[in-house]
Amino acid sequence: MRTLLTAAALLFTTACSHAGAARPHPAATSQGSQSPMPGGWTSPLHREHPLTGRIWDVKAARFVDAEALRGALTQARFVVLGERHDQPDHHQLQAWLVQALATGDKKPALAFEMLDVGQQPAVDASLAQAPRDADALALAVNWAGSGWPDWALYRPVFAAGLEAGLPIVAANLPRSQVRDLVMRGPEALAPGLRQRLSLDTPLPEPVEQAMRQEQDEAHCGHLPKEMLGPMVQAQRARDAHLADRLSNADTGQGGVLITGNGHARTDRGVPAQLAARAHGKDVRAVGLLEVDPKLREPADYAASFGAQSLPFDYVWFTPAMPMEDPCAALLKRPKK
Repeated sequence: MRTLLTAAALLFTTACSHAGAARPHPAATSQGSQSPMPGGWTSPLHREHPLTGRIWDVKAARFVDAEALRGALTQARFVVLGERHDQPDHHQLQAWLVQALATGDKKPALAFEMLDVGQQPAVDASLAQAPRDADALALAVNWAGSGWPDWALYRPVFAAGLEAGLPIVAANLPRSQVRDLVMRGPEALAPGLRQRLSLDTPLPEPVEQAMRQEQDEAHCGHLPKEMLGPMVQAQRARDAHLADRLSNADTGQGGVLITGNGHARTDRGVPAQLAARAHGKDVRAVGLLEVDPKLREPADYAASFGAQSLPFDYVWFTPAMPMEDPCAALLKRPKK
């Protein structure tokens, strides 16, 4: 989920060291296949961190290489690929994984958090006229006016899917529905949609409190307390809707979702929603995380998710991009 600076911003959006040239860590390459990062890393920070480029199998508590990850993901019916939205290396790795999962006759649906269901007709029309033209698709959905990071960052992922002939699925709730949900509550949604998204089912108290705290921190403590519950509802609704769209797009070939790391977490994000909807169908989630010079071991990163262990099946560590403190400007304002 993108970091949001004000409550109003969320209502109109979807969701949640060493600058020299460096090659990926050997764990980022795979035997018998092209390197995921043939041109090296784009992100300039912490390339020499001991975790950079390495892939952590959370359940097995061991490092694996890219080929082992590819093999594990190809066995899953659904794959959820997380990201920091404005991270170019994350999108390059996603593109490589999409290519790896679309081998042979397998054509999984490729769904995007960045597109909402209202844009599906524009997606379909673009694919019918120019099935391999990623830039035509960007124009069709008005990516430049969407509020998402620059198209050049996401283009490799879309291009990989189009080159493989994958169905492209607009998976998110429309912003108008997110806004109505936050402002008016679940009753703002049609009864069928509300039931499908399980919004009438209360969350366990520890989960509710953890999600409220996340919303408070994401808004730098400036979100009115009475808005925390509605924001949690919006997050739940998006998780469930993304899962619904991916599940419904499956024609027997499975599906891949491109989304933020917050939606990709296995404990309460899209993978958990998929597991509840697609009983017996294997779901795997990959978190793409930037390394932190203060955190040297994979387990050290669990605390940033408020969890005892990393809430993903696999974590692929990357160097970091510079980022301004999103709270600095907001904290200068008086708290209302």
